[in-house]
Amino acid sequence: MTPLERERERERERERERVGVAPIVEKLVENRLRWFGHVERRPVDAVVRRVHQMEESQVKRGRGRPRKIIRETIGKDLEVNELDPNLVYDRTL
Repeated sequence: MTPLERERERERERERERVGVAPIVEKLVENRLRWFGHVERRPVDAVVRRVHQMEESQVKRGRGRPRKIIRETIGKDLEVNELDPNLVYDRTL
């Protein structure tokens, strides 16, 4: 990164802080965790839950590097934010 690029990045960051815009990465994590809570609260026989279970067990992966599945990403988000997966059932928060 050149000094000019670094300075522009700092200016953009200061502007985001001044306006109060959340970083895109944080919004993506927030939406993924919201979706995870929605799916986990659904009944076991709901289509979303059945597809989610099928993704883990019945899909045969091909050769090469395995694709990242949503469960891995959500697990990482929960770990980074130090959240318990059982919090999705507590609607008082």
